[in-house]
Amino acid sequence: MNGWTLAGTTFLASAVEAVEALTIVLAVGVTRSWPVSLRGAASALVVLAIIVAAFGPLLHFVPIDQLKLVVGIVLILFGLAWLRKAILRYSGRKALRDEDAAFAREVATMRAVEDVRADRIGLVTSFKAVLIEGLEVAIIVVTFGAASTAAFAWSAAGAAAAVLLVVALGFALKRPASRVPENTMKFVVGVMLTSFGTFWTGEGLGIAWWGADLALLVLAAFYLACAMILVGISRASRAVNA
Repeated sequence: MNGWTLAGTTFLASAVEAVEALTIVLAVGVTRSWPVSLRGAASALVVLAIIVAAFGPLLHFVPIDQLKLVVGIVLILFGLAWLRKAILRYSGRKALRDEDAAFAREVATMRAVEDVRADRIGLVTSFKAVLIEGLEVAIIVVTFGAASTAAFAWSAAGAAAAVLLVVALGFALKRPASRVPENTMKFVVGVMLTSFGTFWTGEGLGIAWWGADLALLVLAAFYLACAMILVGISRASRAVNA
């Protein structure tokens, strides 16, 4: 179950980032040049693969308890950041992300660029989008996979499956995957990252969790409940101040 949970978490996190990157890559391809757009995306993927291959194995040389503590803290920070955005969006204090609108903005930006600079800017835009979004995925994959070779394999498999699925659907539809419930996925991923982070931080500090891996379900339920309560409080406060 733990392996499938790892893969599922990295799958959701990677799918969210892949949708955002694909939106920009498609916009560049539609408005300027598909070879330029795909070349920029491919170059970024090569850089990301090198980063994961270089830093992933190095983590195995760190003592396991210290590694779990560091990894746990990193995941908590990532998870809370995602949860904060999700809470703000669901409480109406931050606009929900609209992939169709983001696609339209990127298309308008690229069409406004002069033809002389278009290919260069298109290449950089595509590269930057894939690299920035991919770096978040790489960090999650490497930290999740730090516990063992098997964990790294599960984590990487989940990320790879998500990227391949989103890319295949996106290019088949020739439009951003706007039907993917990204805002909901970010909420779920935020809960899962925070839960894993708390679990591994506790293990790094020597805490023996009741029920072993089953404690992850309790932590996830706890953080989900807290997040929903905060959404309710934020909505009520917004309604009073309106």
